[in-house]
Amino acid sequence: MLGNFSYLNATKLYFGDDSLKYLNEELPKYGKNVQIVYGSGSIKKNGIYDEVVRVLKENGKTIIEDAGVMPNPTVEKLHEGVRIARENHTDLLLAIGGGSCCDYAKAVSVSVNCDEEPWEKYYLRFEEPTCEIIPVGCILTMAGTGSEMNAGAVITNHETHLKIGHVFGPEVMPKFSILNPKFTFSLPKRQMVAGIYDIFNHICEQYFSGQDDNTSDYISEALMKSVIHSSLIALKDPEDYEARSNIMWTATWALNTLISRGKTGDWMVHMLGQSAGAYTDATHGMTLSAVSLPYYRYIMPYGLQKFKRFATEVWGICPEGKSDEEVAKEGLAAMEEWMKKLGVAMKLSEIGGTEEMIEGIADGTLILEGGYKVLTREEIVQILRNSL
Repeated sequence: MLGNFSYLNATKLYFGDDSLKYLNEELPKYGKNVQIVYGSGSIKKNGIYDEVVRVLKENGKTIIEDAGVMPNPTVEKLHEGVRIARENHTDLLLAIGGGSCCDYAKAVSVSVNCDEEPWEKYYLRFEEPTCEIIPVGCILTMAGTGSEMNAGAVITNHETHLKIGHVFGPEVMPKFSILNPKFTFSLPKRQMVAGIYDIFNHICEQYFSGQDDNTSDYISEALMKSVIHSSLIALKDPEDYEARSNIMWTATWALNTLISRGKTGDWMVHMLGQSAGAYTDATHGMTLSAVSLPYYRYIMPYGLQKFKRFATEVWGICPEGKSDEEVAKEGLAAMEEWMKKLGVAMKLSEIGGTEEMIEGIADGTLILEGGYKVLTREEIVQILRNSL
């Protein structure tokens, strides 16, 4: 039975190979000072930077540079972005990049006018902003996180070995996002497949929770099949527009809060992966792939019917003459084979994890209650060891 819920997503999307032109429609809504947020400079090599700057100048905007956003944005970088915005009286934060840039821009947006330390307020106490929020726009260059249409923002604190995400209220969602699949063509293969697995796992985290006969589950199964199908095409031809556009669109729907309606959500793979990432600084999607199968194999007995459904509906496993457990195991084995084809990390050791880190990673793992089994710390340690 569907529970009671509300749904609001105010982000306006522009999708397609000519979507950048709609930036002209959005810019007049905001003030003169635009802080452009981007990473290491790949957007300058592939020409996206020049295209965006041209549009900004045509609209009479003052451009404020905020470059160097790392794959796992840090507290120090957050402080730097806040300083830049305050000094330049930023009116709009325009993230040009993947999920890290979008997450970082949202974190800056709620921190510029905050009179407290943002890490403590938002990431330790999980409070909501009570100050004015700087609006955010996104121009996506990597599909994966869904950050272009949600209110999540993940920040890493290397000093305390914590990587924490805060899902803010809808007022923090980007006001608009521009999604041109061609902007993702120049991504290295490793980043592409990490994003693909991130998409898939976002769906799994919501699928493996709550009631089984839920409209959200039927949507999730279709989205998962779409990711699997398109990913194999993109592996062979990274510039297949149809495949890359389907991957990009699925990434957005995987985490824009739609399929979470009526679901409790099981985000333990993300909690495990993010804690591992705080130690290894590995690519987010790879931290998830490294811990996923050990986690799902551990909790499978507690949600056996859902794992059986996953096997039959998503992977096409024939259930005839087999026990429910056998079917469920075959589904996870099919998932494993697909992951190997993608080339994602299958073990923590592949991303720099060591036995010496296990206790610390376990300490940094937030224990959530939305899944079929609430883990103990001892179980987390065991799953992490199984992930090595």
